[in-house]
Amino acid sequence: MNDREPVEARNLDIYGGGELAWDTARDALRAALPKMETPVFLGTVRPDGRPHAAGIGALWHEGDLYFTSGPGTRKARDLAANPACTISVRVPGVDLVLEGEAERVTDPAVLEPVAAGYREGGWPAQVDGDALTAPFSAQSAGPPPWYLYRLTFRTAVGVATAEPFGATRWSFGPR
Repeated sequence: MNDREPVEARNLDIYGGGELAWDTARDALRAALPKMETPVFLGTVRPDGRPHAAGIGALWHEGDLYFTSGPGTRKARDLAANPACTISVRVPGVDLVLEGEAERVTDPAVLEPVAAGYREGGWPAQVDGDALTAPFSAQSAGPPPWYLYRLTFRTAVGVATAEPFGATRWSFGPR
């Protein structure tokens, strides 16, 4: 497993609670994706600086977060101009926001296992050249083919929604 460990954790809890454990948040994220009932939102920046957000289907694979988008969608055009983005997700026990950069993945050695992970989660994705296809996808993904992106996150913020409550900001070193 290639899961990264934070190089720094900062307790953000204003009520005196302790620091949240990254491995607990990471394990909840890993278990919740790519389940259709897990709400996941991608935030990008338009070329004019205005924000954009869209629901996405995400997958945790070997320590990285992956998502798809059609090349003509607003989010794909935003990422082509500026790879900085956020992914916000609610998993059991914690709300997470991951900040970093997204890059398009075309390596067949990554495309196939990620497509298999999506299939295990209920989306019948298949590799088609350097992208993914399927009989259907989320409306926000646009028409096929769908590009695969990997989020390299630099920071993550978690706010616990269950005991033990708390809030923590984790920083991660370069990949």
